[in-house]
Amino acid sequence: MPLDPTFAEIRDFRVETGFKPLYTMTIDEARRADAKMAPGRWKWHEHPEDVFDLSFDGQAGERSIRIYRPQSAEPLPVLFYFYGGGFVAGSLRTSDSICRALAAMTPCIVASVDYRLAPEHPFPAALDDCYAAVKWVAEHGSEFGADSRRLAVAGDSSGGNLAASTALMSRDDDGPRISAQVLVYPPLRNPPPGGDAPTRSMRKNIDPMFFNARLNAWYWNYYLAESADGDSPYASPLAADDHGGLPPAMIMSAEYCPLLDENKAYGAELTRAGVPVEFHRYDGLPHGFLQVAALHDRARDAFSLIAGFLRKRWAEQPDG
Repeated sequence: MPLDPTFAEIRDFRVETGFKPLYTMTIDEARRADAKMAPGRWKWHEHPEDVFDLSFDGQAGERSIRIYRPQSAEPLPVLFYFYGGGFVAGSLRTSDSICRALAAMTPCIVASVDYRLAPEHPFPAALDDCYAAVKWVAEHGSEFGADSRRLAVAGDSSGGNLAASTALMSRDDDGPRISAQVLVYPPLRNPPPGGDAPTRSMRKNIDPMFFNARLNAWYWNYYLAESADGDSPYASPLAADDHGGLPPAMIMSAEYCPLLDENKAYGAELTRAGVPVEFHRYDGLPHGFLQVAALHDRARDAFSLIAGFLRKRWAEQPDG
């Protein structure tokens, strides 16, 4: 279907104002531009009143984690949220509105992880931080009202990659039990060298006003210190030999997202391995639609689906 009118207006505005794709910038320029595009605090839902930062010990020293906690007399399950930004940009502010919405709507504690960024800290630094946060909360969550038996991981874009990879790592490491994974238009496989677009959705979605195959390759180039690192299933979850035993997944993607085909492929791999999967394709929308929920009813509906999925998975999880 045609590009949704809201995003068509966004595209027209970018063209008129001389928008520069991030892949034409230096890393510092791209980070500043990415920060400017981060959404303001939305007003279409209630916010959790209790928001605070904690520190935890990662493999490379102390890192921060932001806790969003709705009021509750009982311990609440925990959703770890990993923000997007192509592994090279983003911050806790990037996903602030997303985390507030999910904490209030589910309800649950949301733990947003301030992971290290490439190229200064290439793979697997970000993943190490994310997994360290999961282990720390599993051990210390009761100190701030968390039910550490009920954990889930989620993220959008590169954060979705980190969520999928964290689930893989926790399974392989016999780490904390993760009840669910929510992957929103995640990059799941290092693209081939030379800039070749390996899928139809990559070849189709080349508009420089939105996330496209060229920007995807630019991000991966900075994320991986060596191209061979992309063969690791912890960098490219789609390349894993075994997807069995992973948590039930909700995968969201979009018609105008170059990652659509690999998102569908990952859902198929999980299904073949016996993992329950809910897949949602948003026709007419591009990569990044979750960030504009204040402007778009279908993006808001995505939050309702995520919240319902998490409630269901946690309700079905046996105690112990």
